[in-house]
Amino acid sequence: MLIPRRLTKHLEELSLYFPIISLTGPRQAGKTTLLKHLFRDYTYISLEDPDKQSRAMEDPRSFLLQYKNQVIFDEAQRVPELFSYLQTAVDEHRTPGRYILSGSQNFLLRQNITQSLAGRAGIARLFPLDINEIQSSKEYSYDYETAIYNGFYPAQFDTNIPPRLFYPSYVSSYIERDVSGLISATNLNSFRRFLQTCASYAAQVLNYSAIAKMVGVSVPTIQSWFSVLEQSYIVFRLPPYYKNFGKRITKSPKLYFYDTGLLCYLLNIQSPGDVVNYYQLGALFENLIIADAMKSRYHSGNEPRLYYYRDSNQVEVDLLEETPGTLIITEIKASRTYKDKLHSNLHKVEKLATLPVQKQLIFGGDDSFTIKDVKVLSWKNS
Repeated sequence: MLIPRRLTKHLEELSLYFPIISLTGPRQAGKTTLLKHLFRDYTYISLEDPDKQSRAMEDPRSFLLQYKNQVIFDEAQRVPELFSYLQTAVDEHRTPGRYILSGSQNFLLRQNITQSLAGRAGIARLFPLDINEIQSSKEYSYDYETAIYNGFYPAQFDTNIPPRLFYPSYVSSYIERDVSGLISATNLNSFRRFLQTCASYAAQVLNYSAIAKMVGVSVPTIQSWFSVLEQSYIVFRLPPYYKNFGKRITKSPKLYFYDTGLLCYLLNIQSPGDVVNYYQLGALFENLIIADAMKSRYHSGNEPRLYYYRDSNQVEVDLLEETPGTLIITEIKASRTYKDKLHSNLHKVEKLATLPVQKQLIFGGDDSFTIKDVKVLSWKNS
């Protein structure tokens, strides 16, 4: 079953104004399926096909003469020679929606767009399904432990492939196809160890020196590898919020995985029951909610302005969103039972802020309601 994707509206809007649309995102997020469904009249060309890749590399001018208009070039980053010729083509005829470029290696695709297609391409990102997309399909209803364990890649819903089969293959494919071109072969085993170490830091403040010591490589190497993970949409770093507060704050970012199923695999969590009994269940639940917030903003065509807050007195809120004139501050708790103490930090942070504050609690229960000036939201409706 094809679950409707919220990014559809943003892609349609981009196609009205830009001659080129760039769609990136992690492998298996559903980019090809979405593009083929949304742009049915377009010619689809996979540049992973050796024959087409060879023709595009050897004679890009002739290749583009064959595909002049309404074309999807999948894995476009594999033929960097094509980008300069695309620039020439769209400068001669800036017809909106002429070309769509998609790819999983965001670093290479973005680098080529920045160098050759700046101002000519509308950028969009597609991630694994967000909670709203799953809920709107009306096909799936389960508890958050199952959601965390299963993950959100479309294959989990299209084919019902068990996570224990999907994620080992996913990681192997990711390292062999995406990472191997960016990291020396001698470091691949260390990189695997690094990936597992990152999982133990999910929803935690990063300590690069500690991670480097655990993996057995230098701090600069660890920082470089984090860039690789971010550019391939495996993890993201949530920065601390420092504006409009008078107290000394934590300066290091917190780490999150875009997909909790992958996180569970790396932590050797083998069932929803293992999620329930995991000693850091709160961190898994926090990762679920904050990753969903990040995905939801991108899928709506918005640039996320998400942060966390923690000061020297250990006053903290898990999520802070900057909106015009207002700060939305959110506490995230895995508990299914509402208690006033769950959002006590919200009031402390509100007193420190110099902007108007909107307070929210996202918890593991099924109901949403308002208690005084705090919105209490079910994880399903966050």
